[in-house]
Amino acid sequence: PARGRGRPPPPKKKPLSKVLLLGSGGLSIGQAGEFDYSGGQAIKALKEAGLQVVLINPNIASVQTNTEGQGQLAADQVYLMPVTPDTVETIIERERPEGIILSMGGQTGLNCGVALEKSGVLEKYGVRVLGTSVAAIEATEDRGIFSDKLNEIGERIAPSFACDTLDEALEASKTIGFPCMVRCAFALGGLGSALIDTEEKFEAHCREAFASTPQVLVEKSLKGWKEVEYEVVRDVADNCITVCNMENFDPLGVHTGESIVIAPSQTLTDDEYHMLRTTAIKVVRHLGIVGECNIQYALNPQSEEYCIIEVNARLSRSSALASKATGYPLASVAAKLALGNLLPDLTNSVTLSTTACFEPSLDYVVTKVPRWDLSKFDRVSREIGSAVKSGG
Repeated sequence: PARGRGRPPPPKKKPLSKVLLLGSGGLSIGQAGEFDYSGGQAIKALKEAGLQVVLINPNIASVQTNTEGQGQLAADQVYLMPVTPDTVETIIERERPEGIILSMGGQTGLNCGVALEKSGVLEKYGVRVLGTSVAAIEATEDRGIFSDKLNEIGERIAPSFACDTLDEALEASKTIGFPCMVRCAFALGGLGSALIDTEEKFEAHCREAFASTPQVLVEKSLKGWKEVEYEVVRDVADNCITVCNMENFDPLGVHTGESIVIAPSQTLTDDEYHMLRTTAIKVVRHLGIVGECNIQYALNPQSEEYCIIEVNARLSRSSALASKATGYPLASVAAKLALGNLLPDLTNSVTLSTTACFEPSLDYVVTKVPRWDLSKFDRVSREIGSAVKSGG
């Protein structure tokens, strides 16, 4: 949009020459090759833009940490060090990048970026966050802010309370009633989440959860509703498209990472599909996300009633599936959008004929079936639920 008369021009930003990319950290269940896929694509996109890339990722088993490249463009400098605020600050001090990308390292990258912004490290070294701002990331991660933001545009979120103490959580459970869903804020792969049906179990679970998270979410149980998600891309000029929608074979209560996922959705009516698509674009624009994100819904199978479960302001496991299913390179496009490029100016690197502003249409169905490798673990429960146990 054109600048209004009389407004001073925006301050000149330092030109970019070196970018710091946060990887997803050490390998653990629920945090595996999907983030390597997005990080690898991002390095390629940044190198094509003529930038120096510094990568922090302690996972030596990943493709993105290969300094020889092995068929793909390698980062200029790779640090096999933990993705923690202290380590990242040391590397920023040494490398002096002008920009940092947080959205390619899963939850680890987001949490680290939020901590760096809050402690003033990024401001101290003049490092700007490329793509989605830290304020927008916090709006998606802090459930209280997220709920307020959705209420501003009249959207529905599952009735929930963000609780910072055990007493608050117990009070919330009385308001919502049992069964209810307990989730940890700032957690990856549904860690620490569970459907609870009695007060005794609730208190025990919350005590355990508060040991690892500052905030616990108590939500109304929507068990049995359909779970649907959309991958959405938006640029700084507010061009916004949905690239792919996916549907979980299992109803709500089973984590996406544990469920068979089908793209595109097979059981939504045309009205339901477009209703959720319109909502996705409205929410992503309101939150101000730049790059790629995914939005998850609970949809009542008996009516058109829906609730927004969450928005991930980053590339997620689903993004890798959506990229492969549609041939739309989400991570590559997201990295270019983070540099300030616009969707209509980018060519789809797969079709080479359309711009990145075209929504892919599929005349085939893609399914993702998780695999579990639980034989190595004794006494592990083989029931699937709201936390990820699958290895890929």
